[in-house]
Amino acid sequence: MFFGDDVPAVDAAEVPQDAYLLDVREEYEWEAGHAPEAVHIPMGELSDRAAEIPRDREIFVICRSGMRSAQVTVALNQAGWVARNVDGGMKRWAENGRPMEAGPTQDGPPHVA
Repeated sequence: MFFGDDVPAVDAAEVPQDAYLLDVREEYEWEAGHAPEAVHIPMGELSDRAAEIPRDREIFVICRSGMRSAQVTVALNQAGWVARNVDGGMKRWAENGRPMEAGPTQDGPPHVA
């Protein structure tokens, strides 16, 4: 699915350090490597866990490459949140040298799965 200019977006390098970063990837992707301050709610759990997402600040949504997060960004904005997609996702995040950590079940350094 292509979203074009209809989705508010920001490059991974431009996500503010104190941003509310919502990671919508699957558990195994999260465990492999994620931003230290990110909040993990897999895309499939969003409808059940939407109340956990603050409405009083901008939400930066990230996934592996930016496609799932674009879908979530559209849905959040339609539901009243102010959200922006992180273009390039965690792949771009890692390319930019942004901080990453692995989950406790992961052996070795954090990486994008």
